Amino acid sequence: MTAARFHAPLAWLQGRWQRQVLLETDAQGRWARIEAGVAVAPEGCVALAGPVLPGLVDAHSHAFQRAFAGLAERRDSDSDDFWSWRDRMYGVALRVTPDQLRVIATQLYTELLAGGYTQVCEFHYLQHRPDGQPYEDELAMAWALADAAREVGLGLTLLPVLYAHQGFGQRGLRDTQRRFATDAAWVWRACERINAAGLPGVQAGVALHSLRAAHEDDIAALRRLVGDADLPIHVHVAEQQQEVRDCLAATGRRPIEQLCQLGLDARWQLVHATHSEPAEIDAVARSGAGVVICPTTEANLGDGLADLPGWLAAGVPLSLGSDSQIGRSAIEELRWLEYGQRLGLQRRNVAAAPGRLPSTGERLFDAALQGGARPAGLAAHGLLPGARADFVVLDGAADGLAGLPQSALMDGLLFASQGQVLREVFVAGRPRWRDGAPLLAARRQAFVQTLQELWDD
Repeated sequence: MTAARFHAPLAWLQGRWQRQVLLETDAQGRWARIEAGVAVAPEGCVALAGPVLPGLVDAHSHAFQRAFAGLAERRDSDSDDFWSWRDRMYGVALRVTPDQLRVIATQLYTELLAGGYTQVCEFHYLQHRPDGQPYEDELAMAWALADAAREVGLGLTLLPVLYAHQGFGQRGLRDTQRRFATDAAWVWRACERINAAGLPGVQAGVALHSLRAAHEDDIAALRRLVGDADLPIHVHVAEQQQEVRDCLAATGRRPIEQLCQLGLDARWQLVHATHSEPAEIDAVARSGAGVVICPTTEANLGDGLADLPGWLAAGVPLSLGSDSQIGRSAIEELRWLEYGQRLGLQRRNVAAAPGRLPSTGERLFDAALQGGARPAGLAAHGLLPGARADFVVLDGAADGLAGLPQSALMDGLLFASQGQVLREVFVAGRPRWRDGAPLLAARRQAFVQTLQELWDD
């Protein structure tokens, strides 16, 4: 790689739009210099054709579920909820091979780039052969994801998952969960191997599937292995009311309360955290842990609405996740993060902070930007020196943006735009996606063929 220089008419710096911005990278693809008010672009600069935003982190992804998106939108019984959806989703999990996963993830990661994400955190629990036995290389599925991310050019944080039990007070897994089986030693070994491989743009943390799948002794074992290592620790928590009831019955505490009792710190990321109490939010805030909200998946599964006003008021770091891949656009996730609140509370501009940050779009975007570094294990993220040089270029003439004053540009992007509004996406200073170019026909053809193999009954 070589250093590069860009000049943007407008860029999102330090929580606001700034004009005539010079952006310089170093030879490692990190920002070396960013300066606003540079009226004349130095010779050799690449002139960017629209406003520039930092790319966002997709902090929660199950790549294999891209093959299932759109295939669970019918009801043939009296009721349908997360748990019935989960049983159907296992049908995909029991069939996907490493080669198929690489193809699925390559298509997904291309779509995530087009949706404004430049880093993805892969909550990875699909590990073993369909019969539950390990592959010759027990990380075959993880390497398939890494290969996909490297081909596309998307940053990847792999999170091997501790998945040991089927429920609260129930030891061991169901047969349909046989491909997920791991313990603390397996997860830590996987994390160390991935980080030791030194793959460009790929790093690892660890994850616990949930309190029902990783019991207190499992959590303690993984915590001992991780020690003081500065890496992200993710966990699903309080996604459904049934989980809350089961946790209360088994432990006497609600799920978030139970996690806080077990001990949290700033490395921890609570995925979903949909069903919370004010005291739990305060406890999470004191710990420094973050929350990952996945609005389109939570809506699709009928999970419920997170207490967005509560999390924001407490100052808990927030990030976004595409989760089940029913939505793959950062703009759509941010839009539905706010719209869900409006529908539930029957109020407008729920996320706005009057007197401090009255723009709903700006507050939401900046919250997702600031909250994305920790889940991904990134020391810095955004348009600032030292961070990886990731950014997207908007089409200022796109529907919903054309003609807007600068003060309304972010709100127009999140709440009035439609269709493709990104011109280009750069990762580590290199162009990785461009509007008007096909999403690489060979990738799409391979993806379609893989879907046909999976669903040709």
